[in-house]
Amino acid sequence: MNKDRIFAYDIIKEENLKDIRSTGYLLRHKKTGARVMLIENDDENKVFNIAFRTPPKNSTGVAHILEHSVLCGSREFPLKDPFVELVKGSLNTFLNAMTYPDKTCYPVASCNDQDFQNLMHVYLDAVFYPNIYKKEEIFRQEGWSYQLENVEGPLKYNGVVYNEMKGAFSSPDEVLEREIMNSLFPDTPYGCESGGDPDHIPELSYEEFLEFHKTYYHPSNSYIYLYGNMDMAEKLAFIDEHYLSAFERLDVDSEIRRQEPFEKRKDLVMEYPVSESESEEGNSYLAYSTVVGDASDVLTGTAFEVLDYALLSAPGAPLKQALLDAQIGMDVYGSYDDGIMQPYFDIVAKGTDPDKKEKFVEIIRTTLEDIAANGIDRKALDAGINCMEFRYREADFSSWPKGLMYSLAVFGNWLYSDEKAFAQVQALPVFEKLKELAGQGYFEELIRKYLLDNTHGSVITLVPSKGLAARKEKALEEKLQAHLESLSQEEKEALVQKTKALEAYQEAPEEPGAEKCIPMLKREDIRKEAAGFSNEPLDVDGSLFLYHEVPTNGIAYLDLMFDLKDLAPEKVPYLGLLKSVLGYVDTAHYTYGELSNEINAETGGINIGIEVFDHVDSTEDYDAMFSVRGKVMYPKIDVLFRMIREILNTSSLEDTKRLYEIIARVKSRAQANLVSAGHCTAVLRGASYSSPMAAFQEGMSGIAYYQFIEGLEKNFDTRKEELVKELNSLMTEILRPEYLKISYTGERESLDEIMKQVKALKHTFHTESVDITEKSISCEKKNEGFTTSGQVQYVARTGNFRKKGYEYTGALDILKVILSYDYLWMNLRVKGGAYGCMSGFKRSGESYFVSYRDPHLKRTLDVYEGIPAYVRDFQADEREMTKYIIGTISGKDVPRTPQMQGSISKTAWFCGVTEEMMHKERNQILGADVEDIRGLAPLIEAILSDDAVCVVGSETAIEKEREIFKEVKSLISC
Repeated sequence: MNKDRIFAYDIIKEENLKDIRSTGYLLRHKKTGARVMLIENDDENKVFNIAFRTPPKNSTGVAHILEHSVLCGSREFPLKDPFVELVKGSLNTFLNAMTYPDKTCYPVASCNDQDFQNLMHVYLDAVFYPNIYKKEEIFRQEGWSYQLENVEGPLKYNGVVYNEMKGAFSSPDEVLEREIMNSLFPDTPYGCESGGDPDHIPELSYEEFLEFHKTYYHPSNSYIYLYGNMDMAEKLAFIDEHYLSAFERLDVDSEIRRQEPFEKRKDLVMEYPVSESESEEGNSYLAYSTVVGDASDVLTGTAFEVLDYALLSAPGAPLKQALLDAQIGMDVYGSYDDGIMQPYFDIVAKGTDPDKKEKFVEIIRTTLEDIAANGIDRKALDAGINCMEFRYREADFSSWPKGLMYSLAVFGNWLYSDEKAFAQVQALPVFEKLKELAGQGYFEELIRKYLLDNTHGSVITLVPSKGLAARKEKALEEKLQAHLESLSQEEKEALVQKTKALEAYQEAPEEPGAEKCIPMLKREDIRKEAAGFSNEPLDVDGSLFLYHEVPTNGIAYLDLMFDLKDLAPEKVPYLGLLKSVLGYVDTAHYTYGELSNEINAETGGINIGIEVFDHVDSTEDYDAMFSVRGKVMYPKIDVLFRMIREILNTSSLEDTKRLYEIIARVKSRAQANLVSAGHCTAVLRGASYSSPMAAFQEGMSGIAYYQFIEGLEKNFDTRKEELVKELNSLMTEILRPEYLKISYTGERESLDEIMKQVKALKHTFHTESVDITEKSISCEKKNEGFTTSGQVQYVARTGNFRKKGYEYTGALDILKVILSYDYLWMNLRVKGGAYGCMSGFKRSGESYFVSYRDPHLKRTLDVYEGIPAYVRDFQADEREMTKYIIGTISGKDVPRTPQMQGSISKTAWFCGVTEEMMHKERNQILGADVEDIRGLAPLIEAILSDDAVCVVGSETAIEKEREIFKEVKSLISC
């Protein structure tokens, strides 16, 4: 960086950030005091992030509503939704905003210099000069508003954040997480819900909303972050000249005050809703939580992440195992929660009962006292440290830019003190220090100080309550009805007019040419060539060895795959369970706890899973593989293979006590995932009505799999012998040399060693003959409604256009962007208040439309029915069409990590996707016009003609529309 060109800022600190091959600078804007961090390196994936400390004073969600609202138009970009316009027409690699308990962040990223400048410009204008002062409708749309269609009623609440948080408050895991933090910090902002409690969001006035922005969205309260390869001096000058220099320094009181320690640990009981079909017995949560130091103590914080692994997260970890052995809960987990000024550590038992609370606390304390007195297993500490260090050095965040993840990490320190602002990207000395301290009593002393002798903590019992959701819903209806009845005729008519005015605002087109205020690239700025694959097919003793030569910085990425083409359909759910069992049971030379520690101390991890690949030339065929993935530094390749052999060849499946523990954990976590990712649940189930591949996936990871696990757990004693037999049989059936295929990503110097190890491993697999009865998975349209205790819906329509004779084209990728950020966005999110809306079209023809945290059901299905007419009449000038094309390409040109390049190449190989096909589809995208989009209307009609519907949602909403479904059933029945 040319320091001679930095005029408006003081340079406070410069540091060599050798861990991440960067130079770091801390600056302070002279006029306003705005804090600035620069991380300069050669990464082309540039990141800008501006954050404000936004401590809430109550749970109305004002910080969260502002996060949404400032992106709805500004001084220089006075559109109703410039955020969406950016998504449509930017090559961004990240574009979003986030609300945390004490801060709000606005990050963007792009590899294109001009695009990056455009994104930064729009975001700066949004946060400093939003249109919220001119348009109250923004607050009513994004936050909350009364909705009254006519004077007779009914009166309702609506709003994007209001509905988003209704969905969040429907998840008991999220409710517990929230209550833990609130209980530990009752006198600070962390005692409030920054996202907004639906019971309190309607208490927020428009005036309070504006006042919050005036108070906290000021340069003097800002933290600005720039990362990557760019002209830093130029960016700093732009930020100063266009924004910061227009403000005077302000004394903003946004300090996060510390919670005074408690004299005595708190003991609280809370409720969460369950549906009428769910049991209250064995469905409670117990949480033991303590405050741990503060954010500036990086050594202690990192040590507690290691303790999380050693005490709770690792299979067989002593604290978790003690609680499981005492049958305190079906699942036990914990975490070190940082990113706030006073981090905390929690221990949670799920699937328990309130009367086990005393025993829960007693076991925690006696187990920790024993560990503190006698020492922690050194191998577990080494494994925890190595696991963290491997991830840190690898710095592989998949499609998320590294610079973005670094920014979110540094904000966890920087917002509270400049002193250790770079600590989160200078972690290697911390790992070395912890290796030195392990075995010297350091970790044991942390247990004594923070987990045993610390009274600043809480014990929470979260109990299920049948009918709670219905009672709250009824109370809300009565409250709104009473409010409506209290209004005069004139006031009612005024509310009706306000409702219509908001709809009119939402439906009104932008001023002609207004969209031109949003800067955008040209088609010429887009690379013409599609990113290539790295596939080199080799052979190891007759097995396909698919090699991906990619620079990996000395890390070997291995994927051993066993073809499941001969697997009988009735074995699919057992396959789903097997992937959760292997690596978590005893082997010939290790207990399952020792096994995990050995793997994590020596490698980057071994994971068992299932990979499924659809075929581009078929609507029915697919490949399914049982997959063993591992990663390791080259010098320890032999260790990786030794541990893989240990798992695949010597795992003991006879320990039924351990099998039950795994099944109980799988059930617990699957139950939470089905609801929290309800849109994925609904789409997969809906696709399974006609797609054999989706039916296979559903049987080992969806609702069908959950029902299998639920029944297995409930009747374990009578089914355990059968289970052991099935799992052992499955191992013999699938772990065979003739089924083996290999995918490997690494530098060529490592190839010979990998191939030698694979050859040796292959000779250890099963060769005895087995009976094979080939059967295809059957599909049946069911059109189901799955009821939950939640207050929102996930509404899916699925279908297949290729089965009706239509072909896949790159224009469908553009249509996905158009629908997601125009038709569906406008009708489901803006007007309907749903938090999200998505669509997808696969080369096999499988397609879907789905909503996320949606207050509606029938209305949403009606919106889907309107898609063909919208597509048939689609209008866009050349500029608008180019915007959609650029937005489409941005999703394809995400920088690839070495692991991603190998994985994408492997997937293309097994799906039958060639580089020629990718080039053809890219050309179809780059050359698309309005007629190409309109020509997709019959294809959309073909999808909808399947009439396949699946909804996950509230009991009330689904029962009200029961005639839509062939079957209505509870998602969770016990």
